[in-house]
Amino acid sequence: MLLLRAPVVAALFFVLATPTESAAPKSKARVHHVTMQGMVFTPAQLTVRRGDTVIWENKDLVAHTATAGPKAAAPFDSGSIAVDTSFKWVARKRGDYPYICTLHPGMVGSLTVE
Repeated sequence: MLLLRAPVVAALFFVLATPTESAAPKSKARVHHVTMQGMVFTPAQLTVRRGDTVIWENKDLVAHTATAGPKAAAPFDSGSIAVDTSFKWVARKRGDYPYICTLHPGMVGSLTVE
């Protein structure tokens, strides 16, 4: 009987000592880019994870904003983003973030944070 216990104990130790998926390190935060050009946000829809950074880059001929209002999980407002400049935002709260350019309300985008 003692001989039978050693393999069982060894197997149990192996199972307990093997890292599980939840013990694996979390993936690194990523950086995502949204371009403002031709009076549109590209991509218009973007899904990111908490901790990721989103950078809106203005490559258009005029200033724009990236503004998520009261329907967003957590409102944000870039203020005016001049030509050839950018706005950086870190996704901290899960949810949906519909946003617009307040200077050109026809420019709309959608951000989902998982």
